[in-house]
Amino acid sequence: MLALAQTPPRAAIEHLVRQAVYQRLGRAMPRIAAAPSPLVVNVSARHCHLTEEAVTVLFGKGHHLTPVKELYQEGFYAAKEMVTLIGPRSRVISNLRILGPCRTLNQVELAYTDAISLGFDIPLRLSGNIEATPGCMLMGPAGFFEMRQGVIRAMRHAHMNPEDAAFYGVKQGDFMKLKVGGECGMVFDRLLVRVDPTFKLEVHIDTDEGNACNLQPDTPCELIR
Repeated sequence: MLALAQTPPRAAIEHLVRQAVYQRLGRAMPRIAAAPSPLVVNVSARHCHLTEEAVTVLFGKGHHLTPVKELYQEGFYAAKEMVTLIGPRSRVISNLRILGPCRTLNQVELAYTDAISLGFDIPLRLSGNIEATPGCMLMGPAGFFEMRQGVIRAMRHAHMNPEDAAFYGVKQGDFMKLKVGGECGMVFDRLLVRVDPTFKLEVHIDTDEGNACNLQPDTPCELIR
């Protein structure tokens, strides 16, 4: 479900090159502050966030989500429970994963290719901004739940704590660029910055974006202001 990319290995090579240049010039190399956290880039597959009300309708009274895999951000997890999403063309996505814990609103996050196959015209939105977005029908083992709105493509974004934000010189709501190396290397523009003291440094892109750059665990990635 998730693909990880570690801190760019080329950073060590660049350091050696700079060191050799300064040695040839007979000058001391300036000290450069190290990033406070390693950069992790995760591909976020289609999933949904549900309220307790929705979980009750879909799985029965008194049912609680069952964590099966902890996510990179502390306190969040992939649940064992999954639902079936029914789209406008009566096409479905079965086994749509629920991410916990429960939220105060219902939201389904799809990539554009998912939306096209289902017949949705979805907007690009910040998670939680679901006003005037399409709805859908969800089916679980105990019943159906109608979402009147909440189907989006989530904006690619970077989670970071204040220390990371200070290092990169950004604040909540700013935009950065993500430079991805490798044979399918590219630069993703308009990467939204989200800052919170509880966050660990992590970039989220969706499956369309991850496939486009062929993101692998060893793919070098770099955040650019």
